[in-house]
Amino acid sequence: MKLTFWGAAQQVTGSMHLLEVGHYKILIDCGLDYEKETYQEENQQFPFDPASINLVILTHAHIDHSGNLPTLVRLGFDGQVLCTPPTADLTSILLFDSVELFLRKASRKPRTKRGNFSGPKPLYLHKHVMDTIDRFVTIAFNKPFKINGDISLTFVPVGHLLGAAAAILTINDNGIEKKIAFTGDIGRENYPVLVNPEPLPEVDYLVSEATYGGRMHTKDQTLEERLVQEITEACIKSPGRLIIPAFSIGRTQSLVFALNQIFTKKLLPPIQIFVDSPMAIQATEVYRKHHNLVNQEAKDFYQTMGDEFEFEHLAYVQTMKESKDVSNYFDPCIIISSAGMLEGGRIQDHLYYNIQNYYCTILFIGYCAKGTLGYKLLSGAPIVRIKDREMMVYATIHQTDLLSGHGDHNDLVKTIKQTGQPKKVFLVHGEDKSLQSLSTALQEEGFNVAVPERGAFFEL
Repeated sequence: MKLTFWGAAQQVTGSMHLLEVGHYKILIDCGLDYEKETYQEENQQFPFDPASINLVILTHAHIDHSGNLPTLVRLGFDGQVLCTPPTADLTSILLFDSVELFLRKASRKPRTKRGNFSGPKPLYLHKHVMDTIDRFVTIAFNKPFKINGDISLTFVPVGHLLGAAAAILTINDNGIEKKIAFTGDIGRENYPVLVNPEPLPEVDYLVSEATYGGRMHTKDQTLEERLVQEITEACIKSPGRLIIPAFSIGRTQSLVFALNQIFTKKLLPPIQIFVDSPMAIQATEVYRKHHNLVNQEAKDFYQTMGDEFEFEHLAYVQTMKESKDVSNYFDPCIIISSAGMLEGGRIQDHLYYNIQNYYCTILFIGYCAKGTLGYKLLSGAPIVRIKDREMMVYATIHQTDLLSGHGDHNDLVKTIKQTGQPKKVFLVHGEDKSLQSLSTALQEEGFNVAVPERGAFFEL
């Protein structure tokens, strides 16, 4: 049995691990690596023949785990993609959106002398996404699935996103039973809408994410308290607006439910809330469809109070005309819009009209990668470029980690300890500092840890 790390190795994005059992090749995740400017070209270069892969296992829908599947299909992969039912639905939404982004990028660049567009060619098109979706085979949580005579798979819920799972593989390797787990991304306990991560079984080998290695989440305030504080300051004490950039899938649904609880309890007077993201509307429908997989708190709320994602003074914005009307809404309001790092999406329009508004607060609720507009604002940049215009920043900029979908350092250590005493723990999906912090902490606990480079392989 051989394991090779082809993505998210000593970096966060591009999750992709190749497990070979004899001649049978399984790819765990096939995410977009977007750490370089030239990522569209780079993601076409697989370090193996896509046609040689027998099977893909997808841990969850996020683009850094799923986003390169259509390229794999386009270049020759013709096997199945195993995932949970919500992952199949959410991935479909995200992949179609990726195509739109690619097409916009291609058309935005100046034309060549011959009148052609000179932007990067799309990695894939709608056709390739549809071919990919055709390959999805869905498996329920905690139901062992026999891949072949020697390999079976079990998905264990890990929170983080609806449908997100750790993949547990039980393998008969020449008569010896071996267990290997791939955590995907690990969520956190008591997160709005999502279930708590379930304990992982004891395994021989573990591949774990390390996003928050060395970092702790805020503990001195609840999410409810923080949202009440931010809304009071921005919309009640002053006649302003609170803009919350939020990823359309996952983050927006949890935020809407948290706000629903606040206004249902009458902790604040009614305030108009706009969710301006067509993708968020699609994703919310998926959450409704798979309501049996939300946490008990959300189920109880549904039974007693009604739909978690609908309440008075909440409006979902669909068309561009409606979106422009939101910009002209002069009473205090809350605007939730994507994308979370401010790179594209309708959030840019809202920033354009509000970044120079003293009565506007922008509350970041997630991670912003270096180089993004979100990162620049969080770094205190006095002037930013929005829609080809240099603009002074007069709005108030705040950030909270209380809606981060990733478990922190202690959560990661706890998850890894559940797996007993694996022969080896491999750490991926983290920046250098996070990987080193988590590696050191685990070694002190007696674990045999490796932080593999891209292309490193191990005989297991």
